[in-house]
Amino acid sequence: MLQVGRVNILEVKKLSAIGIYLASEYGEILMPTKYVPEGVYPGAEVQAFVYLDSEDRLLATTLKPKAQVGDFALLRVKDTNEVGAFLDWGLEKDLLVPFSEQVRPMRVGEDHVVRVYLDRSERIAASAKVSKFLEPRATGLKPGDEVDLLFYDFSDLGAKVIINGRWAGLLFKSELFGTYQVGATEKGYVAKIRDDGKIDVTLRKGGVQDVAAGKESVLGALRDNGGFLAVGDKSSPERIAELFRMSKKSFKATIGNLYKDGVIEILPDGIRLR
Repeated sequence: MLQVGRVNILEVKKLSAIGIYLASEYGEILMPTKYVPEGVYPGAEVQAFVYLDSEDRLLATTLKPKAQVGDFALLRVKDTNEVGAFLDWGLEKDLLVPFSEQVRPMRVGEDHVVRVYLDRSERIAASAKVSKFLEPRATGLKPGDEVDLLFYDFSDLGAKVIINGRWAGLLFKSELFGTYQVGATEKGYVAKIRDDGKIDVTLRKGGVQDVAAGKESVLGALRDNGGFLAVGDKSSPERIAELFRMSKKSFKATIGNLYKDGVIEILPDGIRLR
């Protein structure tokens, strides 16, 4: 079944002076000459991104956009006018975000996380109101599962993230090690699924795996810096997060374990490999 706004595998129906025509259940779709791969022939199959042109005709291209219908992505504003904002998504025709789909007025040069969707007329558009596209309950997830996170907003509680392109999640401030911006991606883990279906996530694996990862992070940093680091109990949480992506509490426990293992020395001005 043809999917407008996504890459499809379509059969070449015929060749013409202006391009090739691809077969679909909606009739033949033109792929202009400048996009046609070399060596195509009637009956061959090509990968084609399908969209509507300004006259609502189906068109095909071999260019691949930065995001397709159903995807969330960080895209940059190229232009604005009385209709809305236009995003650079890798195609010649920019992607429209109508004013009604903007959380706040978009400005040229800004980056925004958006959801690509089909409007009522089957034209491809984007929305910055990403929350309305996220599923309300976590089905098929359980605590401890590794997930893909996309940061899309920040609040007093922490970072709002999109989980596996489907669900909304919250990464509490206490779990944020280092600086993250809207559009950042990260591997994470499901920490808790609440009774109302909301999901808390963490960047830590937890348990024995977390302890091992913490030790390796500290030892790796020591090796990269000649066996000595000027960090210790008096170092700021921000400095520790920057170096090791862990809380100060976890750092103190980690160096305590490494000291007991006889791997490091704890000095007044830092830590050193033995």
